[in-house]
Amino acid sequence: MRLILVGPPGAGKGTQATRLVEKYSIPQLSTGDMLRAAVAAQTPVGVKAKEVMDAGGLVSDEIVVGIIRDRIGEDDAKNGFILDGFPRTLAQAEALDQMLQDSGLKLNAVLELRVDQTKLVDRIIKRAEDAKAAGEPVRKDDDPEVFKQRLEAYNRDTAIVVPYYEKTGLLSVVDGMQSIDEVTASVESILQGLDEKV
Repeated sequence: MRLILVGPPGAGKGTQATRLVEKYSIPQLSTGDMLRAAVAAQTPVGVKAKEVMDAGGLVSDEIVVGIIRDRIGEDDAKNGFILDGFPRTLAQAEALDQMLQDSGLKLNAVLELRVDQTKLVDRIIKRAEDAKAAGEPVRKDDDPEVFKQRLEAYNRDTAIVVPYYEKTGLLSVVDGMQSIDEVTASVESILQGLDEKV
């Protein structure tokens, strides 16, 4: 099962990806997590990425595509994977298609978590408060101002990958404003439909 989760920051992609990982025993490939790992390890890519991320920007396609290419070649991704936070641009979507084609692979589905963006900022503020209450560090990109910049970047750059995948027939839309369990049920229903088609 090779899936892409699309949606603005704060839409719940990470939460749903975690549940899909458990159900299908495939890795969640979050570019954010992979980049944060590279930043923590202070790799050359990580140092470069940190400057861009701290400013609320998006790292270059070259950096992200390189990380993904290496990652999908690892053993745990042989039976599939969930891409979360990638592709972010049309160029990345095309690069991913090429990458998969070169490997003799193809995507099974692209799931868009569609949300009311005006309510997303409230959701992010709550996520930051919950993290503080639990004694956990608040993610830099959960700062409301940085978050608004990320949302603008999503609408400017990433939202255009949705019609791209719609044309391929791979796109399924899920109402991301439902409860977490309802979103999971919607996702399961879509994926079950795919299994039946095979």
